[in-house]
Amino acid sequence: MSKPTHLTLAGARDALKKREISSVELTTAHVAAMESLRGLNAFVTETPDKAIEMAKASDAKLARGEGGPLEGLPIAIKDLFCTEGVRTTAGSAILGNFVPPYESTVTSHLWRDGAVMLGKLNMDEFAMGSANITSAYGNVENPWRRQDGSNAKLVPGGSSGGSAASVAARITLAATGTDTGGSIRQPAAFTGIVGIKPTYGRCSRWGVVAFASSLDQAGPMARTVRDAAIMLRSMAGFDPKDSTSVDMAVPDFEAALTGDIRGLKVGIPKEYRVDGMPAEIERVWQQGADWLRAAGAEIVEVSLPHTKYALPTYYIVAPAEASSNLARYDGVRYGLRETGGSLNELYENTRAAGFGREVKRRVMIGTYVLSAGYYDAYYTKAQKLRTLIARDFTEAYKQCDVILTPTAPSTAFAIGEKQDDPIAMYLNDVFTVPASLAGLPGLSVPAGLGDDGLPLGLQLLGRPFDEETVLRVAGVMERAAGFTALPQSIS
Repeated sequence: MSKPTHLTLAGARDALKKREISSVELTTAHVAAMESLRGLNAFVTETPDKAIEMAKASDAKLARGEGGPLEGLPIAIKDLFCTEGVRTTAGSAILGNFVPPYESTVTSHLWRDGAVMLGKLNMDEFAMGSANITSAYGNVENPWRRQDGSNAKLVPGGSSGGSAASVAARITLAATGTDTGGSIRQPAAFTGIVGIKPTYGRCSRWGVVAFASSLDQAGPMARTVRDAAIMLRSMAGFDPKDSTSVDMAVPDFEAALTGDIRGLKVGIPKEYRVDGMPAEIERVWQQGADWLRAAGAEIVEVSLPHTKYALPTYYIVAPAEASSNLARYDGVRYGLRETGGSLNELYENTRAAGFGREVKRRVMIGTYVLSAGYYDAYYTKAQKLRTLIARDFTEAYKQCDVILTPTAPSTAFAIGEKQDDPIAMYLNDVFTVPASLAGLPGLSVPAGLGDDGLPLGLQLLGRPFDEETVLRVAGVMERAAGFTALPQSIS
């Protein structure tokens, strides 16, 4: 059997059922990996004692022939999900000592199905970032290195950077992430793993610290497409506590991985060929289309004419919702409290000390576009454009079943490389934001290595609530790519 930390989620599941390894042994190996790779700064809070306790309970269930779909499997949780009795910070100093008295719906589903919690993962503050450099708890480091001898420390992508780094570094079998504008898919591409943003409403948002409520969606990050399918089935489901949760049956996503995509139509949007796209991105995109054609799919060109408006639309809508959601952090009810001579001073001092620079920037942008005199000029116009962007996809899916695009416009960049240029940082989301605005499912799968030896991802976008087709096509692409490279820190 492979090293316990090098098993896939599906492989570990099967090994546990066959009694080839115990959950305690599996969990202990991952706890050791967590401790030995602390230099990546992937975790905000480690819970090794809780993990071993949960593993022992899982072993007892497995010995009785019982247990759920994830029984005994060690995973980790992005620190945006509230976990009862375990600190939840959202990567922010303003929630530095917040210990929720309740459990998020998604994590309660995972514990219901037998998963074991290794800890809480680092992230960009309030999920605002594309590089995991805005966390109050320090930068997360990508376990990959460029093959140029520079040994520069690289970003893992964001905002789910801790989730991506921990899965890529074989610290955890899988992890939860959230995706508002690409925060599962882009870090998955940067670290050579699989990440899927489900359709908006597929996974409950209850108990997930809010950034932009009409965009936020939880999803899994894992080493393989099969592992992502297994995780998604446990995470998904209707929740009456979330008014945006959709009441529909959760499919067996793993069963959808038939390997047969003959007759499917794969759309290539012409508007995604942006100026200055690196040749290696164009090359891997073409390679992905060739793989799917060879597997029996038909490649067709589609048009998404309002794509060029997606980023400016997103960076109006998301900050507007953030400014509203983050108004609750006032130093009165929970979290950080700074002193002040008046109520206004208490608010101002608490937010000045508790929020980081990027969060302040987005709150100010959001407050501005919602203010009197600017609401119609910015926010109303952005909402109209969002409708047009969603309509583009509806029209495109009349000609195809899934859409294939690059996930990110580059491989992972060095920590500090784009840190002083917010616009350059926002452009990391150019390929992921449109599907977020339309609420569509999107998945990133590793497709090869760039010229610098770093992972490149390809993105598949599907119709609403058609994650099964997205996963099926991704499984075929994964097999064709044969991506087996490992980060230097663990290879």
